[in-house]
Amino acid sequence: MRRLSAKENIFPLANPFTISRGTYTTSPVAEAVIEADGVIGRGESFPYPRYGESMESVLAQIESVADAIASGAGRAKLQSLLPAGAARNAVDCAFWDLEAKQAGKRVWELAGLPEPPVLTTAYTLSSDTPDQMGTAAGEHAWRPVLKLKLMGDSDDASRVGAVRAAAPNAKLIVDANEGASASSVERLCHDLAQHGVDLIEQPVAAGDDACLAEFEHPVPLCADESFHDRASFDVVTGRYAFINIKLDKTGGLTEALAVAAEAKKRGLRIMTGCMRGTSLAMAPATLIATLSEVIDIDGPLLLAEDRPHAMVYRGSDVEPPARELWG
Repeated sequence: MRRLSAKENIFPLANPFTISRGTYTTSPVAEAVIEADGVIGRGESFPYPRYGESMESVLAQIESVADAIASGAGRAKLQSLLPAGAARNAVDCAFWDLEAKQAGKRVWELAGLPEPPVLTTAYTLSSDTPDQMGTAAGEHAWRPVLKLKLMGDSDDASRVGAVRAAAPNAKLIVDANEGASASSVERLCHDLAQHGVDLIEQPVAAGDDACLAEFEHPVPLCADESFHDRASFDVVTGRYAFINIKLDKTGGLTEALAVAAEAKKRGLRIMTGCMRGTSLAMAPATLIATLSEVIDIDGPLLLAEDRPHAMVYRGSDVEPPARELWG
């Protein structure tokens, strides 16, 4: 018989992290554990208030399916027991981990994928004044890809300009976190193009992004808050070139793999993203990252401490997860 349990873990960040919605000093994550005949599978998720989630609501959702899982419900049934979101992600990834351990295989073998290679992730710069972001960019100018968090105000172009001057050779990804308005987004896109930005994530609020279909995009746009799972495809078509697949949005690796396959069919390009998670959350994301053009799984680099058997980051290069961690 399987037994499902869940708990909150809180990991301190190495430095305060600022985006358009606020400043954070910790990463509170939910850990789901499924035990069956002495074998344990684990998964992690990040409850995100932007999507109406809290730690309490996510833990309650996980608890709500404990009896069903004890009675034999598996990963396939889980997809209908819980909606897409952080709770299902934690349980889904715990199932994958459990199944791999029971089969004596790695998760990518179960998924019919090759072993993830060493991947190169973006490194995220917290939003700050232009001068401070320029200084931070100078310290990380050696990294191949930098991701900038913007604030949606009049200083955003200056922030990007300062980063570009300090890191002239880095590929730049900009994440506006819905901060721009419908009236300012076209100008913002053109301003960022002048600084050689390669990709802009979610420049305007989800639900207000019909305006993106009304002008030519000098920089490719990526749907983040506007895209969650396969039900989101019709919403983003014609507005974005990329979708950002995050397991906390899709509700786990199972749906994320289906999303990636459908994106390829529709000609949408893929970015793999993450929340403020530990290596336990990044490990399953590496399978989606192998299918992506842009990779942002730097969550552990922002932490003051990580989990045991943490994923190995050598600069911006990420090695596949160890069996002891996940999968």
